[in-house]
This record gives sequence, C-alpha cells and structure tokens, in this order.
Amino acid sequence: MNTWPKSLELLKKNEKWIPGGVVSLNRKSDPNICFSKGIGSKVWDIEGNEYIDYQAGFAAAFLGHNDPDVNNAVKESLDNNTILMGAGPTDLEGQLAELFCQCVPTIEQIQLTTTGSEATYHAIRIARAVTKRDHVIIMQGGYNGWHNDVAGNVISNLSDIGARVSPGEYPFDSLSAGIPQSHKSLVHVVNYNDLDSISYVMKRYPVACIILEPILQNIGIVKPLPGYLEGLRKLADEDGSLLVFDEVKTGFRHALGGYQSICEVTPDLSTFGKAVANGYPMGVIGGKKKFMDYFVRPEKSERVLIAGTFNAHPLISIAAIATLQKLASPKHKVYEHVNKLGERLEQGLTEIFNRYDSPFYVAREGSAFCVYFMDHAPVDFHDIAMNNNFAFDKEYRLKLIEKGIFNFPLPIKQGSISFAHSIRDIDETLEKTQSVVSDLLKN
Repeated sequence: MNTWPKSLELLKKNEKWIPGGVVSLNRKSDPNICFSKGIGSKVWDIEGNEYIDYQAGFAAAFLGHNDPDVNNAVKESLDNNTILMGAGPTDLEGQLAELFCQCVPTIEQIQLTTTGSEATYHAIRIARAVTKRDHVIIMQGGYNGWHNDVAGNVISNLSDIGARVSPGEYPFDSLSAGIPQSHKSLVHVVNYNDLDSISYVMKRYPVACIILEPILQNIGIVKPLPGYLEGLRKLADEDGSLLVFDEVKTGFRHALGGYQSICEVTPDLSTFGKAVANGYPMGVIGGKKKFMDYFVRPEKSERVLIAGTFNAHPLISIAAIATLQKLASPKHKVYEHVNKLGERLEQGLTEIFNRYDSPFYVAREGSAFCVYFMDHAPVDFHDIAMNNNFAFDKEYRLKLIEKGIFNFPLPIKQGSISFAHSIRDIDETLEKTQSVVSDLLKN
C-alpha cells in the first residue's frame, strides 16, 4: 500500500517534463517522498507528515534547515540590492576567501565553484597540470562527483568488480554511460585502507593524484586505519603525485578546520561543499599556493581554466560567510553541541541493539553516523558488501520513516545530526528505534 499518494502523483506529473521526474537522479529512492518544508531538525512532506530529519540534504544542512542567522543575512543582502555583476572582483568573495582560510589554516588560497563536483574536477585538472601526468587513483566506495574521472565504483555489485584483490585494482564500474573507454583507462580504483594497492598502481602508471574522502561517507562511515592517511601522504611525496582530500562531506561537519585538522595530515589540495553555506549551493577548491597558482600561470600551456558566471554568487557568498561565522563563534558552541548529540545517539543505539542476538555496528564520527548490520567496523567497501545485511538495513530504514524518523531509504547511507537537533530529538529517535528494532527482531 502506498503511504505517500501525493508524492507518487507529483513524481508521475514531473516525469512528463523531466526524465525520471527528478532533476538529480541521486535523489530518487524507494519510496519517493516529496518534502515541502524544512525548519531546524524537522521536515514535512506534501502529505502533511512530520519527520525528524537525518538526511539533511545529503548532509549539507549542518546548522539545520533554514537556519535563521544564515537566512537573515541573505534577506538583508536582498534588501540592499546586492547583484550578480559578472565583471570584476567583489568584496564578498574576498571576505569569504579570507574567512575560509582562517577557519582552515592548512589551506593557503581558495577558488569558489557552485558545486562540489566542480571543485573535484578542478582539483584533478590542477594535479594533471602540475605533474604533467594523466592517471588518477580513486577509492572503491568513494564518491567524488559526477564527472568522467570519478563517476564510478560507489555502491558496486561484487559481480561487476570482482572479489577483493590486494595489491591490485578494480574495474571502472561506471555510474554513467557516455564516458569514453580511453578516459576510463586513466582512472585506477583501489580499496580504501589499502596502501599496498596504491603502491601497485604507482609502479605501473604515471599518477597525477590520489583523490579520496578522508572518511568514506557515501557508504556510511568508514574510517581510516591508523597510519593510512599518513601513508598516503608519504607515498604521494615519494611518487611526485598530489594528494587530494575530498572534504565535501567531512569538511566543517567534523571540525572547523576540516577532517585534515583532526587527522593532522595536510593534503596538497582539498575540496569542500555541502556544509560551507548550510545548503546554499557552493563548492570550494583550496590548497597550497604553489598549486593554486596554476589558475594564473603566465604560460598559457600551463594555466588551468576556472570560470563560472555563478561562482561566488553574492547571495551564496553571504550565506557561506554567515555559516562560517556561526560555526566559528564561541557563543554558539556548534561542535560541542553536535558531538554531545552524536555521543548520545551512538550510546543509545548500541544499548538498543545489544539487547538482541543480531550483529550490528554503530559507526560515528562527530555528528555523522551509520548503523551497519555486521559485527565489526568496516574497513572498506568489500568488507561491507560481503558482511552487511542489506535487506534488514532497508527494512529498518523504511520502518523508521513510517514512524517519522527520516534518513535516506537506501542501505549504508550516512545519517547526519544538525546543530538544530535537540536532546529531545535524539531521545525520540531512540524511543522509536527501540520500537522498530523490537518489532523486526522479535522471536
């Protein structure tokens, strides 16, 4: 029985004018629920149902939906007739760049884009210009955007990529048609937490860069093993390739200085998005000045193009400035609050599942979490694919949605706590989780 008839009707209506009925097919899910409003930690669908939200625009709304401080800053700029000129520099982009580099001191300069995918595209382009090499290493289970270099190997079927190999690489399991085979041959996929496979690829190909999420957060929460990120830094230095951290999801959610400030490994280039402007569309590429200078190299043959009419759009820049100011403010104590909520949720979920004879593991980093239905912390995608109970994972998510707890209804997708969540939200989530788990695991 369809619980969301209006959502289904809207999807069918949209399909007449939009292929698939939705403008980003990553949003399509089963069930397809159409949301009409979000305030703080809550969202409402067009049926009128209210949910405590842990999807948060794929983790973008770190302060919560329609944060009043961010929205008021944008409204004020509209009242002041702020415009998109398209000619010359703006004061806002300079303010934002300075504030960003103060928040992330490991980054010396930035450029602004409209999406995270654009930022990773530029990072790879810079790496190729710097090294004069073409090959790229990406992670099985990582997601770095929609473009040709990275559009593959997120949640793959083992029949498509094969069993675990180490050292070695996996076939490019494309997310899209239309990627030339000659281009795929430049991209080498290895498992996360596997330094031997990085060395294997580097010995065989001229590698321009390694690009990865420092924590894999598109297949839940898969953390680096001790020494892994440090090992990547060492291998990149020895090989002469660049190390790129894709912090589109980890950046600002885990620390004001990005996850690189936690792991104390400084990449050559970094990309950010999602939480930078609390859901307003912005991407950032930043890094060491000597690499960022490739955007303005005097030699045309070495210069990397960056262009975009909407890069640093004034309304988005204002939203980003307001977001970063709030994240950095001692008054709000954003990270202290979300980390306490994360601890409370992790402890509560662990206590609930410990009551039952069923394998589980609660993975968490700060405000990001994922419950796996396996008996240990995953180390890479193959570990999850071989051990997680995907059918139970799906049913668990659907039952929670029916009770008003929303996370994306696809197994192993990350949940995200926002600054707008309260202790009451967490406790209600745990109460409803207990009810769901009791029903699913009853003897």
